[in-house]
Formats: sequence, C-alpha cells, structure tokens
Amino acid sequence: MPRFLEVSLNRIFRSRVGIAVVIVAIVAAVVGIGRIFSDGHSSTPALGAVSPAPVVSINPSDDDSVIDSAPPPGPSTSPGRAQPEEVAYAFASAWCNHQKVTPKTWRSRLLPNATKNLADELDGVDPAGVPADHVVGQPSLVPVSATVVTAVVTMDSGKLNLRLVAPDGHWLVDGIDWDGS
Repeated sequence: MPRFLEVSLNRIFRSRVGIAVVIVAIVAAVVGIGRIFSDGHSSTPALGAVSPAPVVSINPSDDDSVIDSAPPPGPSTSPGRAQPEEVAYAFASAWCNHQKVTPKTWRSRLLPNATKNLADELDGVDPAGVPADHVVGQPSLVPVSATVVTAVVTMDSGKLNLRLVAPDGHWLVDGIDWDGS
C-alpha cells in the first residue's frame, strides 16, 4: 500500500488539476473548521452594512493647535513710512494712468511702490493692456500677517487685488491680480 500511496500522490502533485483539487480541499477544510468553532455571530458587520450614525472620537470644540482661529495680526508699519492703504492707492492710481504714455514712463511711475521682483515682471509690459482707467474707491485691506496684506482696490471696470509685503516695515506691492467682474 505505501507504493500505491506514493504513486497516487506523485500523479496528483504533478498535474495542475490535482494541485487545484488539493488547494480547494484545504480551503474547504479551513472554512469548515472555522464554522464549527464559531458561535454563529460575527463581530464585524456584513459587507454593505452601514452604521446608523457617525462615531465622534474627539470633541470638535477642543483646540488642536493646528489652525489658529484668531484673526491674523494687523499690518505693522515702520515710523515715517506710508500705510499699506496709501501704498495700494498710489500704486493703483499709477497703474491705471496708462494712456498716452510710453511703457518706460508707465513702469517708472509704478517702481516707487513695487518690489524688485514685481518691477522685473513689469519690465517690457505694454500699458495699453491695462483694463481700467481710474480708481473708484479706497483700498480695503485683508490682513494675512503682520508683514503681508491683500489690498482690494475698486476700479471703474473691476477690482485690482494687490499683494503688499513689508518685511522691514516699508510696504511695497509684490503681486497684481485683476478681477474684471
């Protein structure tokens, strides 16, 4: 009988069908033994089951110190320097004064209130493409930090958004964004 058993197992394990039958038998045995020893109740919900309500694991009103809920600090200006509103108004006025001037003259009017980065970006810009002709209202500030603010200036044909920076307390325009609506 041992020779018969050896030949039978050899034939089973040398064919793909035989190996598949052995694997299916092992899986069936594991599942069957698991069902015998289980109490019939599963501790995990069935697939597709939805919990009736979300589980809250933390108190949402607790401060996690990730996001600061306090408003950003107001802009700070060095003594004797222009306030950010004044710089934004002066820049916007020079920006919309674009008719009958050369690009060089237009840019030179912007330079006193612009950072070097913005001045470099404005080099070679044609002022004929400026979509506004005059300032309508006073700038409104949206503080980001003590040294960064966004100034929104209402123009005759839209809004000019200016990013102002003051790392040393001297406010300068560092970015321009036009909102034509």
